[in-house]
Amino acid sequence: MKTTAKMKMAAGCLIGLLAFNAAADAPTIRDVAVRQRWPWSRLVDIDYVLDCDATQRVDVTVSAFDSAESLTLPEDSLSGDRYSVPPGAGRIVWDPSKSGYTNEVLPSFRVSLTPVPAPLYMIVDLITTQTVYLSESDLASGDWGAVQTNPVAGVESIIWTGVTNNTDYMTSKLVLRRVPAGTYLMGGSKSVILTKDFYAGIFEVTEAQWGNIMGPPSSLVTPVYSKSYLNIRGSSVGVNWPSSHAVDDNSFLGELRARTGVKGFDLPTDAQWEYLCRAGTTSYYYDGVSTDSTYTAVLSTLAWWKDNSSNTRHPVGGKLPNAWGLYDTIGNLCEWCLDWYDVTLTGGTDPVGPPPGTARVFRGGCYSHIASQVAIAYRWNVGPTSTANILSFRVIVNLP
Repeated sequence: MKTTAKMKMAAGCLIGLLAFNAAADAPTIRDVAVRQRWPWSRLVDIDYVLDCDATQRVDVTVSAFDSAESLTLPEDSLSGDRYSVPPGAGRIVWDPSKSGYTNEVLPSFRVSLTPVPAPLYMIVDLITTQTVYLSESDLASGDWGAVQTNPVAGVESIIWTGVTNNTDYMTSKLVLRRVPAGTYLMGGSKSVILTKDFYAGIFEVTEAQWGNIMGPPSSLVTPVYSKSYLNIRGSSVGVNWPSSHAVDDNSFLGELRARTGVKGFDLPTDAQWEYLCRAGTTSYYYDGVSTDSTYTAVLSTLAWWKDNSSNTRHPVGGKLPNAWGLYDTIGNLCEWCLDWYDVTLTGGTDPVGPPPGTARVFRGGCYSHIASQVAIAYRWNVGPTSTANILSFRVIVNLP
C-alpha cells in the first residue's frame, strides 16, 4: 500500500451505513462511525451501538463498499465485536493490509453493518464447498427436519435431530453446532473461561468425509480411525501447536481449509473438548444426573462402550446427543485434542495446555472401554505419530 496524504481521513470521509431489520423489536445498529488510526496505524476502527434485548446475542455482518462498488474483506482482515455481541457499544477493526486494497480506496470506503441472530448450525458442503447457516427460526420452520428441546433439564437449547436421518450430513457434508462462550470447571476442579463462541462438529469425522477430502472414496458413516495427529494437522507446520494454529497444506485440516475457505477449522483444545462434551452439565456423563460409573443404564443410551458395542465401532449419531446436539462425544472412538499432555490440568482463560512435550491429549473413551474410562473428565495421552485403531477426531471452527 502506498503511503500518501490520502491516508489521513476525517470522520466525514468514511461513511457508516446501517442495515436495519424490518421487525420493530429486532436488533438494530446505530451511530456507526468509521475512522482510520492514521498516522500511527493503518487499522480502521468501525464503531457502532447495538440495540437489542439484554439477553440477546447477535452476530454482526460487515458489507464494505468503495462508493457503490462492493468490496471483499477477507475473514482474517476483520476482528473485534462480530460474534455473539451483547447490546451496547461495539468495535470492529479492519486491517487494510490484509485485503489488498490500496490507500486510494479509503476516502470512499463505507460499510453496512447488519445484526443477525447467531446461527445455531453451520453446514459445509465438501463437494460444492458452499456453506449454509441455520438459525433457530430456520429449524422451527420444519423444512430441515425434526427438532426437539434438549433432553437435559436446566440447559436451554434446541437440537436438530433430523440431521441423523440424512446420510449426506455424514458423507458429503460437515454439520457443526454453535457452542457458546462460557465458564466451567474442567475436570470438576479447574476454572476455565472460554471467551469466544466456536462451532463443533456434531459427529466424529466419518470414513466418507475423510475420503471426500483425502481419498480414497468411501460411503462408510462409521468414524474414521487410525489417523495420527500428524495425518490430521501435519508433521512440520502443523506440529507447532500451541505456538500457531497453522497446519500443513497436505494434512486433512490443510486440505479442508483450502477447499472450503474456512480458515478456522481445527481440532478442539483439551479445554474446548471437555466444554463441548459437558454441554452445560456437571454430571459424570452428559445426562445431567449421573454421578459415577455405576450409571451404566444411562451410559448405554448415550454411548457405544464395552458392554453394548460388540467390541466394534458403530455409525455416528446412533445414540442420544448431549444438550448441544453433539453425538458420540463419549464412546464409539476416542478423539484427538490439540494440546500436549500434562497430568496437571491447565485452567484460566482460553487455555492452550503445556508447552511442547512428547504426547498429545485424547478424550472420550471408545467402544472397548469400561464405564469409568468413558467419563467426560477421563483423559488419555499418546504420541502424535500414533495410528491406534481406537483414535478418531471431530473438527471445530474457531471464530475470529
